[in-house]
Amino acid sequence: MYSSTFIFGTKDLDDEFHQLDKTIAEAAKALPGYLGEEAWENRATGLFSNVYYWDSLEALQALMQHPAHLQAKAAQAKWLDGYHVLISEVIRTYGNAELGHRMNVPASTAPADLHAAQ
Repeated sequence: MYSSTFIFGTKDLDDEFHQLDKTIAEAAKALPGYLGEEAWENRATGLFSNVYYWDSLEALQALMQHPAHLQAKAAQAKWLDGYHVLISEVIRTYGNAELGHRMNVPASTAPADLHAAQ
């Protein structure tokens, strides 16, 4: 599994931004290999984070090449006060069932031997 984390500050998020953001989210969900997403806000720093989960780098790259994503990237300076992207390979996830029903990501991706070590 892979994750793409988009961390950003904001300026004025107008209707055009919100429509484009919605289009990108819908495109991501429609792509084969999309596994889920989460969004976070850090009120202390004023930063936002969107995390998408993918079953392959190819699936992630398909979103990066989508016309709406390319349009947003070209216009980002109009809406964003800086951004940073982290692409990560997830080597394991774990936890208890208490949160599982509220999360949009697979509950476990670790091989059995990694679970035994926890």
